[in-house]
Amino acid sequence: MRAYIIKRLISLVPVVFGITILTFILIHMVPVDPAHAYMTATNTPPTERAVAAVRAEFGLDRPLPEQYFTWLGKALRLDLGKSYVSQEPVLEELKHSFPSTLLLTLAAVGWLILLALPLGFLSAVFKDSIVDHLSRAFTFVAASAPPFWLGFLLIELFALKLGLLPVMGKGSWQHLILPSLTLALNYAASYTRLLRSGILENLKQPFILYARARGLKQKLVIGKHALKNALLPVVNAFGMSFGYMLAGSVIVENIFAWPGLGRLITESIFNRDYPMIQGYVALMAVVFVLSNLLADIASAIIDPRIRIGDDRVGV
Repeated sequence: MRAYIIKRLISLVPVVFGITILTFILIHMVPVDPAHAYMTATNTPPTERAVAAVRAEFGLDRPLPEQYFTWLGKALRLDLGKSYVSQEPVLEELKHSFPSTLLLTLAAVGWLILLALPLGFLSAVFKDSIVDHLSRAFTFVAASAPPFWLGFLLIELFALKLGLLPVMGKGSWQHLILPSLTLALNYAASYTRLLRSGILENLKQPFILYARARGLKQKLVIGKHALKNALLPVVNAFGMSFGYMLAGSVIVENIFAWPGLGRLITESIFNRDYPMIQGYVALMAVVFVLSNLLADIASAIIDPRIRIGDDRVGV
């Protein structure tokens, strides 16, 4: 297991570096001088002499490769620079906002478990029943509804009409319900369909027929054999979805005024806060690769046929 994890981490290092290089290049292709952006954010008159001084101070007058490797060397020491807007270290700003986004994402994962697993399982077991039809209707509506529209719809229903939940902000656990549900519903629809199709596909396999021929109970056949194998693609997909949920909370956080990374990066983009943007992208790249690594490990735990640290697959 340890060798497998080390091997996967080493293979993911070039991915993180590639993302940071691409982001660095794209940021510097924007037709706005970072020195001008810094002076605008600090309310400093952008005179020619002042702009030249800022460019020299931040190393913006150096060649682009030299700027990148200077930033990379500092980033490896966890120094992501200072925000143009707040004048605080970027890492501290990210550390302050990340727990709120992580809490929102974990709450959305809770909704996924509560919605997708029961609906996908029941719609497969009771295929073409009323439960199956209702589940398919839910997945169609939830997958079709964009988060920004869904968020306002939930606010209108549960906050304004019924007065059951708060509209925005972060406070009690009630403030977490609407934004986390908004973030989760699109993914819940996808995982419901994925689990349903996986169970139905596994029920057609020879090992299920053999299990039934041995006289095993239907609950054991479906729960232990069909469901366990159907969970593998769900776990693999979740490795990508967790990163997407963290990064995709931008819209939800702005709708519900949730003080997380989404609001922070939105403000940074409007203010041309280049160090904050670069630091945010680096953080999301690390989150993506780690979530994929955890998904691979979880898949190996679920399916014993996968040999950790070996490229072979045995039976």
